[in-house]
Amino acid sequence: MMKKSIFFFSDVHLGLQDARLEKAKERRLLEFLTHVQQHGEQLFIMGDLFDYWFEYRSVIPRGYHHVISKLATMAEEGIAIRYVAGNHDFWLKDFFPNDLGIPVHTEPFGITLHGKRFYLHHGDGLALRDTGYRILKAVLRNPVSIFLYSLLHPDWTAPIARGSSRTSREYTGQKDFGETDGMVRFADEKMREGYDFVIMGHRHHPSEHVLGSGRYINLGDWINHNTYAEFNGTEVRLLTWNGTPAPASRPTARKGTVRRRTAPRK
Repeated sequence: MMKKSIFFFSDVHLGLQDARLEKAKERRLLEFLTHVQQHGEQLFIMGDLFDYWFEYRSVIPRGYHHVISKLATMAEEGIAIRYVAGNHDFWLKDFFPNDLGIPVHTEPFGITLHGKRFYLHHGDGLALRDTGYRILKAVLRNPVSIFLYSLLHPDWTAPIARGSSRTSREYTGQKDFGETDGMVRFADEKMREGYDFVIMGHRHHPSEHVLGSGRYINLGDWINHNTYAEFNGTEVRLLTWNGTPAPASRPTARKGTVRRRTAPRK
């Protein structure tokens, strides 16, 4: 029997809101991280912890020291933490792995946790007809683009980046994330490859889909929902943090939402 749980959360977007809301959000997050510290063995940050993050050679964005310090303490105490980069995390460099001991995954990946196969993906770029975002992603992650951006002073780049983040968020909010959306279809493909769970964020709306013998779980966000997932070694539960764990009240559980192909792709 597994003694401690594995936790997943996504889309906190620290720095997004006004000072009062940010302080309350930070307090909720730190309470949750303390819960993970006490009851968890692993933690997966599934992207967009910050609304904006850019690392210079010797400078990181200010305002997040409480959360960063908490993560560093957790890692030092032996909790395995991994960061799966999201669409607001184009410019994560070596601060997390080198200074905090937290590996950063810039691409989605599969992993086996206590005998169950998980596929982990932030979820960006999977919406149908989203070629524009895929092109933008390639540009923003290009080493030349990053180098040119780094030549600007941080006081200039921060407002530019926050404006870009706002545009990205509004664009994402207009995408069709219904049952026919690419995120659900992608999850279904992974289930057919033998995965037990597919976990994503990005949508900002917590949801669950039963796909064949597996489950796709979208983690929601910490702007409106404060939702996260907990794997106890057997099952994954989608929960809400309100000072203590509670069943998530907003997610939709759906079964058989994707029509599976009966013939192989050509």
